[in-house]
Amino acid sequence: MLQTLTRIPVANYSNIKVRSGYSLKIDDTEIALFKVTSGEVYAVENRSPHPKGGVLSEGLVSGEYVYCPVYDWKISLKDGKVQAPDEGQVRTFKVELEEDIVFIIG
Repeated sequence: MLQTLTRIPVANYSNIKVRSGYSLKIDDTEIALFKVTSGEVYAVENRSPHPKGGVLSEGLVSGEYVYCPVYDWKISLKDGKVQAPDEGQVRTFKVELEEDIVFIIG
């Protein structure tokens, strides 16, 4: 069975500050939105994979990584993978930009 994808408008591109995280909620999922210095926008689940969690939208952004503000885990914004020596992964979401609107594809 073919699943239909939904494009959900979530932000104006021009309003997103570089290297800052923004929190938003779609249904029951909290998402962290980031614009990196290259201008790319990424969306990941807004919770560190550490058992005690951590709000990623409050983390430090460096390159295409965010650092968990609680445990300092380095997490790739591209694929959600925690970098060694730590282990884990966060869910990522496809992002599209059309004119000035950022969409999350779900």
